[in-house]
Amino acid sequence: MRIVIAGAHGQIARRLTRLLAGRGDTVVGIVRNPDHTADLTADGAEPVVLDLEHAGVDDVAAVVRGADGVVFAAGGGPSSGIARKDSVDRGAAVLLADAAEAAGVRPYLLVSSVGVESVADGATPEGVDETFVAYLRAKLAAEEAVLPRPGLDVTVVRPVTLTDDPGTGRVELARTVQRGEVTRDDVAAVLVALLDEPKTGAVVELRGGDTPVTEAVAAVL
Repeated sequence: MRIVIAGAHGQIARRLTRLLAGRGDTVVGIVRNPDHTADLTADGAEPVVLDLEHAGVDDVAAVVRGADGVVFAAGGGPSSGIARKDSVDRGAAVLLADAAEAAGVRPYLLVSSVGVESVADGATPEGVDETFVAYLRAKLAAEEAVLPRPGLDVTVVRPVTLTDDPGTGRVELARTVQRGEVTRDDVAAVLVALLDEPKTGAVVELRGGDTPVTEAVAAVL
């Protein structure tokens, strides 16, 4: 497969790249910072420097054309302000969807976040700082912008709290899950299994669990 990953220098994205490249897939990694290209090359990806906050649909479509799927794993980062939550976590996700649709690439995986439903209909959850609320709103807006598209086969993954512990290969994947933790290794493994799965269209939450990844993905789809 040829897979294009937006936000390819992120922690989940780099794990995903190594898994895909390790089994012989072609990975194209989109990054904003040219200083990150060496890391992507070491991971086994073909780096493309492109700023998704300022690129146009045609620019991105030229990168994704001919791919077997795209993955949006970008984010403004924990130190970014409210404005970049919108321009990256929402705007860049929508741009990638527009580009994939224009290029005729249907499979689209969106890495979102558990908790987005807490800000639905303009709600503001108690005890959450305004920057994280903006992050959740941007993620929810991205989901709402890409899900109803007839030209895309979208799957949304909402992980719970992420850890850097070694992956277990076992997860819980369902429409809703209890709060908890999941390793970034296991999130990447779930994304690989979803890319391999012909069925799409789910919005699922993900946490560590007892079910082998491939079985969990097959069951939820």
